Amino acid sequence: MARKPQLLDLPQLNEARTVEESIAINSVPGPVMIISASGMATGGRVVHHLARCLPDANNTVILVGYQALGTRGRSLLDGAPAIKTLGRYVPVRAEIVDVPAFSVHADQGEIIGWLRTAPRAPETCYVVHGDPAAAAALCREIRTQLRWNAVVPRHLEQVRLD
Repeated sequence: MARKPQLLDLPQLNEARTVEESIAINSVPGPVMIISASGMATGGRVVHHLARCLPDANNTVILVGYQALGTRGRSLLDGAPAIKTLGRYVPVRAEIVDVPAFSVHADQGEIIGWLRTAPRAPETCYVVHGDPAAAAALCREIRTQLRWNAVVPRHLEQVRLD
């Protein structure tokens, strides 16, 4: 039976499946390419790689997708001279590149389209993701297009779901 080709079918590709394997990448000599899933650099394994790679001007960090305010990714895009990671401030000398076209977040039209597939309107639709202006705009569109009760909860607001 023929082997099915993989998206990244590279002979020297090593997948790090555990935290320990991922951290061990930092001890690999020579140039490496690290692909990580923490798109906004807020946590997970990528913070170890950033701590190692950001101080070196020979490195490039490519941020793929939207970078929300208050995230390390956004700080890097905004030109922060240093970021705090793993309890320490790390100087940013690496080149920072933005590739927003690969965002995995649905846009407003995609979200409204998905919500239209609901068998019935919820009692209330809570918009809890996105920058404040974007969340408010999505909330208005849900009210206008779907005629649903939609709200953006206040910070730390609690609601009953029963």
